[in-house]
Amino acid sequence: MRKRLARIQWQFIRHNLVAMFLISFFLIFMITYESSRGFLLLIDYSLAGIPVLALCIVVIIMTGIVSGYLQALPMRRRMDQLVHAAAKYERGTFAYRTEISGEDEVSELADRMNRMAAHIEEQVASLQRLSAERARMQDSVKKAAVTEERQRLARELHDAVSQQLFAISMMTAAIKQSLEEREDSSVEQVKVVEKMANTAQAEMRALLLHLRPAHLEGKSLHEGVEQLLTELKQKYQIRIQVKIADDLSMPKGIEDQLFRMVQEAISNVLRHAKASLLEFDLKQTDKEVKLKLIDNGVGFSEKAVQQSSYGLQTMKERMNEIGGTLHIVSVPSKGTQIEANIPVTWRDEQ
Repeated sequence: MRKRLARIQWQFIRHNLVAMFLISFFLIFMITYESSRGFLLLIDYSLAGIPVLALCIVVIIMTGIVSGYLQALPMRRRMDQLVHAAAKYERGTFAYRTEISGEDEVSELADRMNRMAAHIEEQVASLQRLSAERARMQDSVKKAAVTEERQRLARELHDAVSQQLFAISMMTAAIKQSLEEREDSSVEQVKVVEKMANTAQAEMRALLLHLRPAHLEGKSLHEGVEQLLTELKQKYQIRIQVKIADDLSMPKGIEDQLFRMVQEAISNVLRHAKASLLEFDLKQTDKEVKLKLIDNGVGFSEKAVQQSSYGLQTMKERMNEIGGTLHIVSVPSKGTQIEANIPVTWRDEQ
């Protein structure tokens, strides 16, 4: 109750009542100044059986209340707008602006609150940009650390484990040949060991390919793919036929995703296909980018395609991220064809 009486509307009513009483007192004093009875003169007169003094008091009170209410009404509405704006800012809605009407102090206060909200809104936007940039920087640092660690592991595996697996494979082949000449019964066991060594070596080659940098490191897609396939020709016993168009032009994000998909596809070929020939074709038209990867390996069944391996699923997800499609056709004992199509939507942006 005390808080309600302290509101601005009641303050106006109280002030008007005080003002009306003072004005009425002065007028009555002036009217009754020459009378010897003074204020008591009003008691002697009545109107409709009601003392004039009582009527004056009622009129003074009613006039004070009505005039105070009418004067406070527009001010209360404007103050309510300011309170509403302050509540909005308290909840973090700094885009809200208070309507300004007039040129008095309340209007000045509303204008200053609007400017304060605009300033805070700019600061919040700046903090959000800084937060986003910080997240990007942390992500870049993390990716750089991961890439460096992958390269270190690749070097160590290539210099140590991969070389040892190759030596085991060569020694096993020599032992098998020697036992076959002697017609030793241990030949079958040595063949199993040789097969395991060859399988482990193929897995190691695929792993080393995975540990390569997962992005182009400042190179174009053309340069990155050519370097990757050149290394494959030099290090692995597989013939590679390459056709790459010279007029490739696409955003960096598209190039990175395509390069990663090529890495994944070649890794699958080295790990599972047992292929001796790999055909690579990459070209771009006005409407799409088309990539084909064909091997003459062992292939796999349609059921395996439907169930999908982790590597194939990863390639499909990469194509989905850039709005492309991936088609895989495989025939057992014939080979596999992987075809990716990415629609060109960036012509007007370059």
